[in-house]
Amino acid sequence: MPRVSAAEIGQVFRAEYGRAIAVLARAFGDLDIAEDAVQDAFAAAVQRWPSTGLPPSPAGWIITTARNRAIDRLRREASRQDRHARAALLHARGEPAEEGAVRDDQLRLIFTCCHPALSAAAQVALTLRLLGGLSTAEIARAFLVPEPTMAQRLVRAKGKIRDARIPYRVPARTELPGRLRGVLAVVYLIFNEGYAASTGDRHIREDLCAEAIRLARLLAELMPDEPEVMGLLALMLLAESRRGARIAPAGDIVPLADQDRGLWDGGLIAEGQAIVRRCLRRGQPGPYQVQAAINAVHSDARAAAATDWRQILQLYDQLAALAPSPVVALNRAVAVAEVDGPGAALALVDSLDLDRYYLFHAIRADLLRRTDRSAEAALAYEQAISLTQNTAERELLRRGCQSVSRG
Repeated sequence: MPRVSAAEIGQVFRAEYGRAIAVLARAFGDLDIAEDAVQDAFAAAVQRWPSTGLPPSPAGWIITTARNRAIDRLRREASRQDRHARAALLHARGEPAEEGAVRDDQLRLIFTCCHPALSAAAQVALTLRLLGGLSTAEIARAFLVPEPTMAQRLVRAKGKIRDARIPYRVPARTELPGRLRGVLAVVYLIFNEGYAASTGDRHIREDLCAEAIRLARLLAELMPDEPEVMGLLALMLLAESRRGARIAPAGDIVPLADQDRGLWDGGLIAEGQAIVRRCLRRGQPGPYQVQAAINAVHSDARAAAATDWRQILQLYDQLAALAPSPVVALNRAVAVAEVDGPGAALALVDSLDLDRYYLFHAIRADLLRRTDRSAEAALAYEQAISLTQNTAERELLRRGCQSVSRG
């Protein structure tokens, strides 16, 4: 019997955790029960699979084991006159047919977590935890907050769902637009964690990118008249089109300016650009549509030197008006550096309060390098290195630090 490594079980976890949570939440009508049961099932897998081998359907094994564990636990609790346990058991036995506008379990879970009773930040954090299987530390980095702060937010969000008795149910079609902003934020954060993983040895997590694009396509089918849904889909397609050129054969990250654009996926570019053109014709700009347009400009350039940075800067001006934030201002400064020079960009960067964000220090280091301030650039690179836990990112920054130190 072939042995199963911890890495293989980890791959199953990343691929199936969110789907298992969604299926169990539908079965029992309770997010806490679903999460506990799925975690129990993966703990059992860690114990058994190394000796028994992978089952024919790892996803089915996890879901079946989790369901059985949950039922056993609820039966024990129901015998102690626990009304909540009895209700969950009844819900599981009923196995209601699929109803409502949202057919996909994972997409339905996103809409359920994005309940208006929760703050926008709590909606996104909770869904990333339940659907994406991201750790509290990974979510904290996505929000640029300390890990204990994020842990408290997650506890409060789940407590609010429990105390307010918010049901796990399919939202009515009339409720969907009101929850859309949080849903789009969740899908994009899942994509971003896949596009540039915050931890681990791999820079790209293809499974998360694929899942985010799949969910965006489902949203586009569900809400084809929502321009921001289409904008997000286009944005992710255009970013994903560069995947084949982003990592060198040796595993090193290849910056955008150095990528072999012949390796970009022409099919994804064509699809993404076609969606951007449809969005532009609608004349209802939103942040995701503008970001998609920025990526479309990049994809138009056959070489880095041919990039229309003035157009990109104009689009960042529009994005800053629609969705002002320090991160948008930081990205806009990158375009300013190409149009007005690194000195002008550095003045903008130095006015931002993003000291916990590694890309802030990485961008600042590059601008200092380009203004011949090598000693300061080396310090900025070191600060960026200290703030990233991804091996590939750290290596890229270390190479930059070494180059300015030698200079």
